[in-house]
Amino acid sequence: MAIQRYSLPAVAVHWLQAALVLWLFWLGWTMLDIPKGPERSAAFSLHKSLGLLAFLLVLMRLMWRRYSAPPALSGRRIEILAAKAVHHGLYVFLVLAPLAGYLSSSFTEYPMKFFGVPLPKAGWPDKNLNEAFKLAHEILVWGGMGLVGVHVGAALLHAFRRDGTFSRMLPGRSRT
Repeated sequence: MAIQRYSLPAVAVHWLQAALVLWLFWLGWTMLDIPKGPERSAAFSLHKSLGLLAFLLVLMRLMWRRYSAPPALSGRRIEILAAKAVHHGLYVFLVLAPLAGYLSSSFTEYPMKFFGVPLPKAGWPDKNLNEAFKLAHEILVWGGMGLVGVHVGAALLHAFRRDGTFSRMLPGRSRT
């Protein structure tokens, strides 16, 4: 039986999103240690722009999935249920974390920009709302990173098993 693979656009967007999420996590982690000044402002600005880009990318992925079903999962029932739960959790994270970040930034005095282009804000300067959405953003990010860890661990398990599941998300020919 031939292994069903993801389409090339789905593979490309998956890996682009993965790289973007890891970059965002690293940038979010390290930018907090930068002393206040132009470097820190630039790091925060880049983080916000990349977060908005990640949000747009996940919206594109969700639209793609609406019209292009992923290949069927195979394996034991418990593994299929776990994979579905983790994938759904990852999509929740990919939508809600940038949304919470945007809302947190909306309740500050600082302008909202997307790679230098001013964007409208959903709020006004309000320290309490900023802190609430910042906390939600942090919780979502840490939960999302846990899900990413489970996802990567499962992918590595499938690669070790050589059951064909891992190769479905790699570019090129099918590998078993």
